[in-house]
Amino acid sequence: MKNTFLHGHLDETVYCQQPPGFVDPALPDHVYLLQKSLYGLKQTPRAWYQRFASYIRQLEFVALVSDTSLFVYKDGAHTAYLLLYVDDIVLTASSTSLLHDIIGRLHIEFAMTDLGALHHFLGISVTRSLDGLFLSERQYALDLLQRAGMSECHSTTTLVDTKAKLSATDGAPVADPSEYRSLAGALQYLTLTHPNLAYVVQQVCLFMHDPREPHLALVKRILGYVKGTLSSGLHIGTGPVDALTA
Repeated sequence: MKNTFLHGHLDETVYCQQPPGFVDPALPDHVYLLQKSLYGLKQTPRAWYQRFASYIRQLEFVALVSDTSLFVYKDGAHTAYLLLYVDDIVLTASSTSLLHDIIGRLHIEFAMTDLGALHHFLGISVTRSLDGLFLSERQYALDLLQRAGMSECHSTTTLVDTKAKLSATDGAPVADPSEYRSLAGALQYLTLTHPNLAYVVQQVCLFMHDPREPHLALVKRILGYVKGTLSSGLHIGTGPVDALTA
């Protein structure tokens, strides 16, 4: 979607100063009354969502209660799913004709670019094959290792030392708590395609309020494990789901 936040309509009364280069010399102290949203306004994200949601509802899409960014269209045997994340959209449908029809209607209402088959979305690369989709955050993981200064580290084969238990008080406080919180938060996003990291990442997140050296050591161990599993990801198979695999 192009110029996303310029599409929204404002329900509130908002004024702004005359921007540099566009000041009226006869009325330099006057302000503008905004008719539509602009980048930088706190109302802008909500205004954009309401604008998009109101239009997509005209196409008979319904937003899910559990995730209002996911819209579902159903008409008999025809089904379509649309996921909105600010200016990025993932769209799929039960038939190619329905897919093109929805894309055409969106093009009429908004300035947008169709990037074709899904291959990258929010840091997740998507590889399509005959047996389903493979989701990977390899580049995201590499960037995370670089940010932590561990690009050349040795990989570890296990996530955690099962003999030791983390304590909230053992060890000296870390030198930079903000860096600890940043790395722990980044690891949370990595669990989207590495669900095996979920428990141990949750453990390091328990100590964000007062991180200590043993907690940081565990974060580095997790990153070392990530270094050795860069090729891993999440496979979503085709066909019906009739069993739970863990």
